[in-house]
Formats: sequence, structure tokens, C-alpha cells
Amino acid sequence: MKANAYFTVPPLRTVVDMESATSLVDYAIELLGPFGTVAARAMFGGHGIYLDGVLFAIVAQESLWLKADTINRAEYEAQGCPVFSYVRSGKTVTMSFFQAPPDAMETPQAMMPWARSAYAAALRANAKRRATESRLSAARARGAARAGAATTTRISRGGRTPARSARKSRRERHH
Repeated sequence: MKANAYFTVPPLRTVVDMESATSLVDYAIELLGPFGTVAARAMFGGHGIYLDGVLFAIVAQESLWLKADTINRAEYEAQGCPVFSYVRSGKTVTMSFFQAPPDAMETPQAMMPWARSAYAAALRANAKRRATESRLSAARARGAARAGAATTTRISRGGRTPARSARKSRRERHH
């Protein structure tokens, strides 16, 4: 397992041949296989499905759930696909994943348009998150620079600002 400063990342698992598709995770990987080299990683009692390190589907609650956003949400709703939800601390929490349509679960060819749409939604979400993180980092840096400048002007002998200390020194020299 790889570790970074925040969490431990379990190794990715891929399935290549149809004969070894014994679970829903394996079957989902097989369905999504023609889309690219997909991999599954255990997470939160289910599995995340990744393509090029981007989470675009999950397997949980005995279903395959695909990433959605405001752009592709209507596609899932038109098919009557339920949104992924779970109960946490007595409250229902929904996530931006919809259950894969039953027809798409039949063949890899039927799954491809849905996989492309889910992956595009995941890329948009990642880009939006990175932009937000970049803005926050820039704001933190500006704030730290301001705090550093303010601290520099406040620190002087006797707790006085440099200007006040200079005035006091001039008065002391003249008396």
C-alpha cells in the first residue's frame, strides 16, 4: 500500500478476462473495460471505479453508480435512475452519482455512452475543485503575506511601531 501525508491508498485492482468476473465490482470493470484501463479501489464500504486516477463510478449498495453533474443529470433522470444516497447520523445524504440504467448494464457497448458522460462529469468536478483550491491557496498566501507585513511593522523595541520609535528617539536626542 502507498501512503501519503493524509491517508493510505490501497493498491488498484483490475480484471481482464470475463471468466474471472465473479462479483459486481469485477463485472463493472468488465463493462467499463473498453472505455480504458479502469481500476477499482475499496472505499467506504464499497468500491470506487477509476480511469486515469479519476473517480467516475462507484459500486455500492449492490449497484453501479455513475458520476453526474448539472450537465448530464437530466440523462439519468430521463431514464428513471435513482440518485445515490445513504443515511448518516439520522439524515439522508445524497451524492452526485446515479444508478446505471439497466440497459447499460447489459453490454460494454451499451455502457460506453454512460461511461463517457460520467467520466466527463468527473473531469469537470475535478477541474472545478482544483480551481477552487487554487483560489483558496492564493487567498491564503495573500493573507499570510499581509499578516507577515503587519507583524513586521508591529515588532520594534518597546512594543512601538518603527515610526513612533523614530519620533521618540528624536525627542530624546533634543532634550
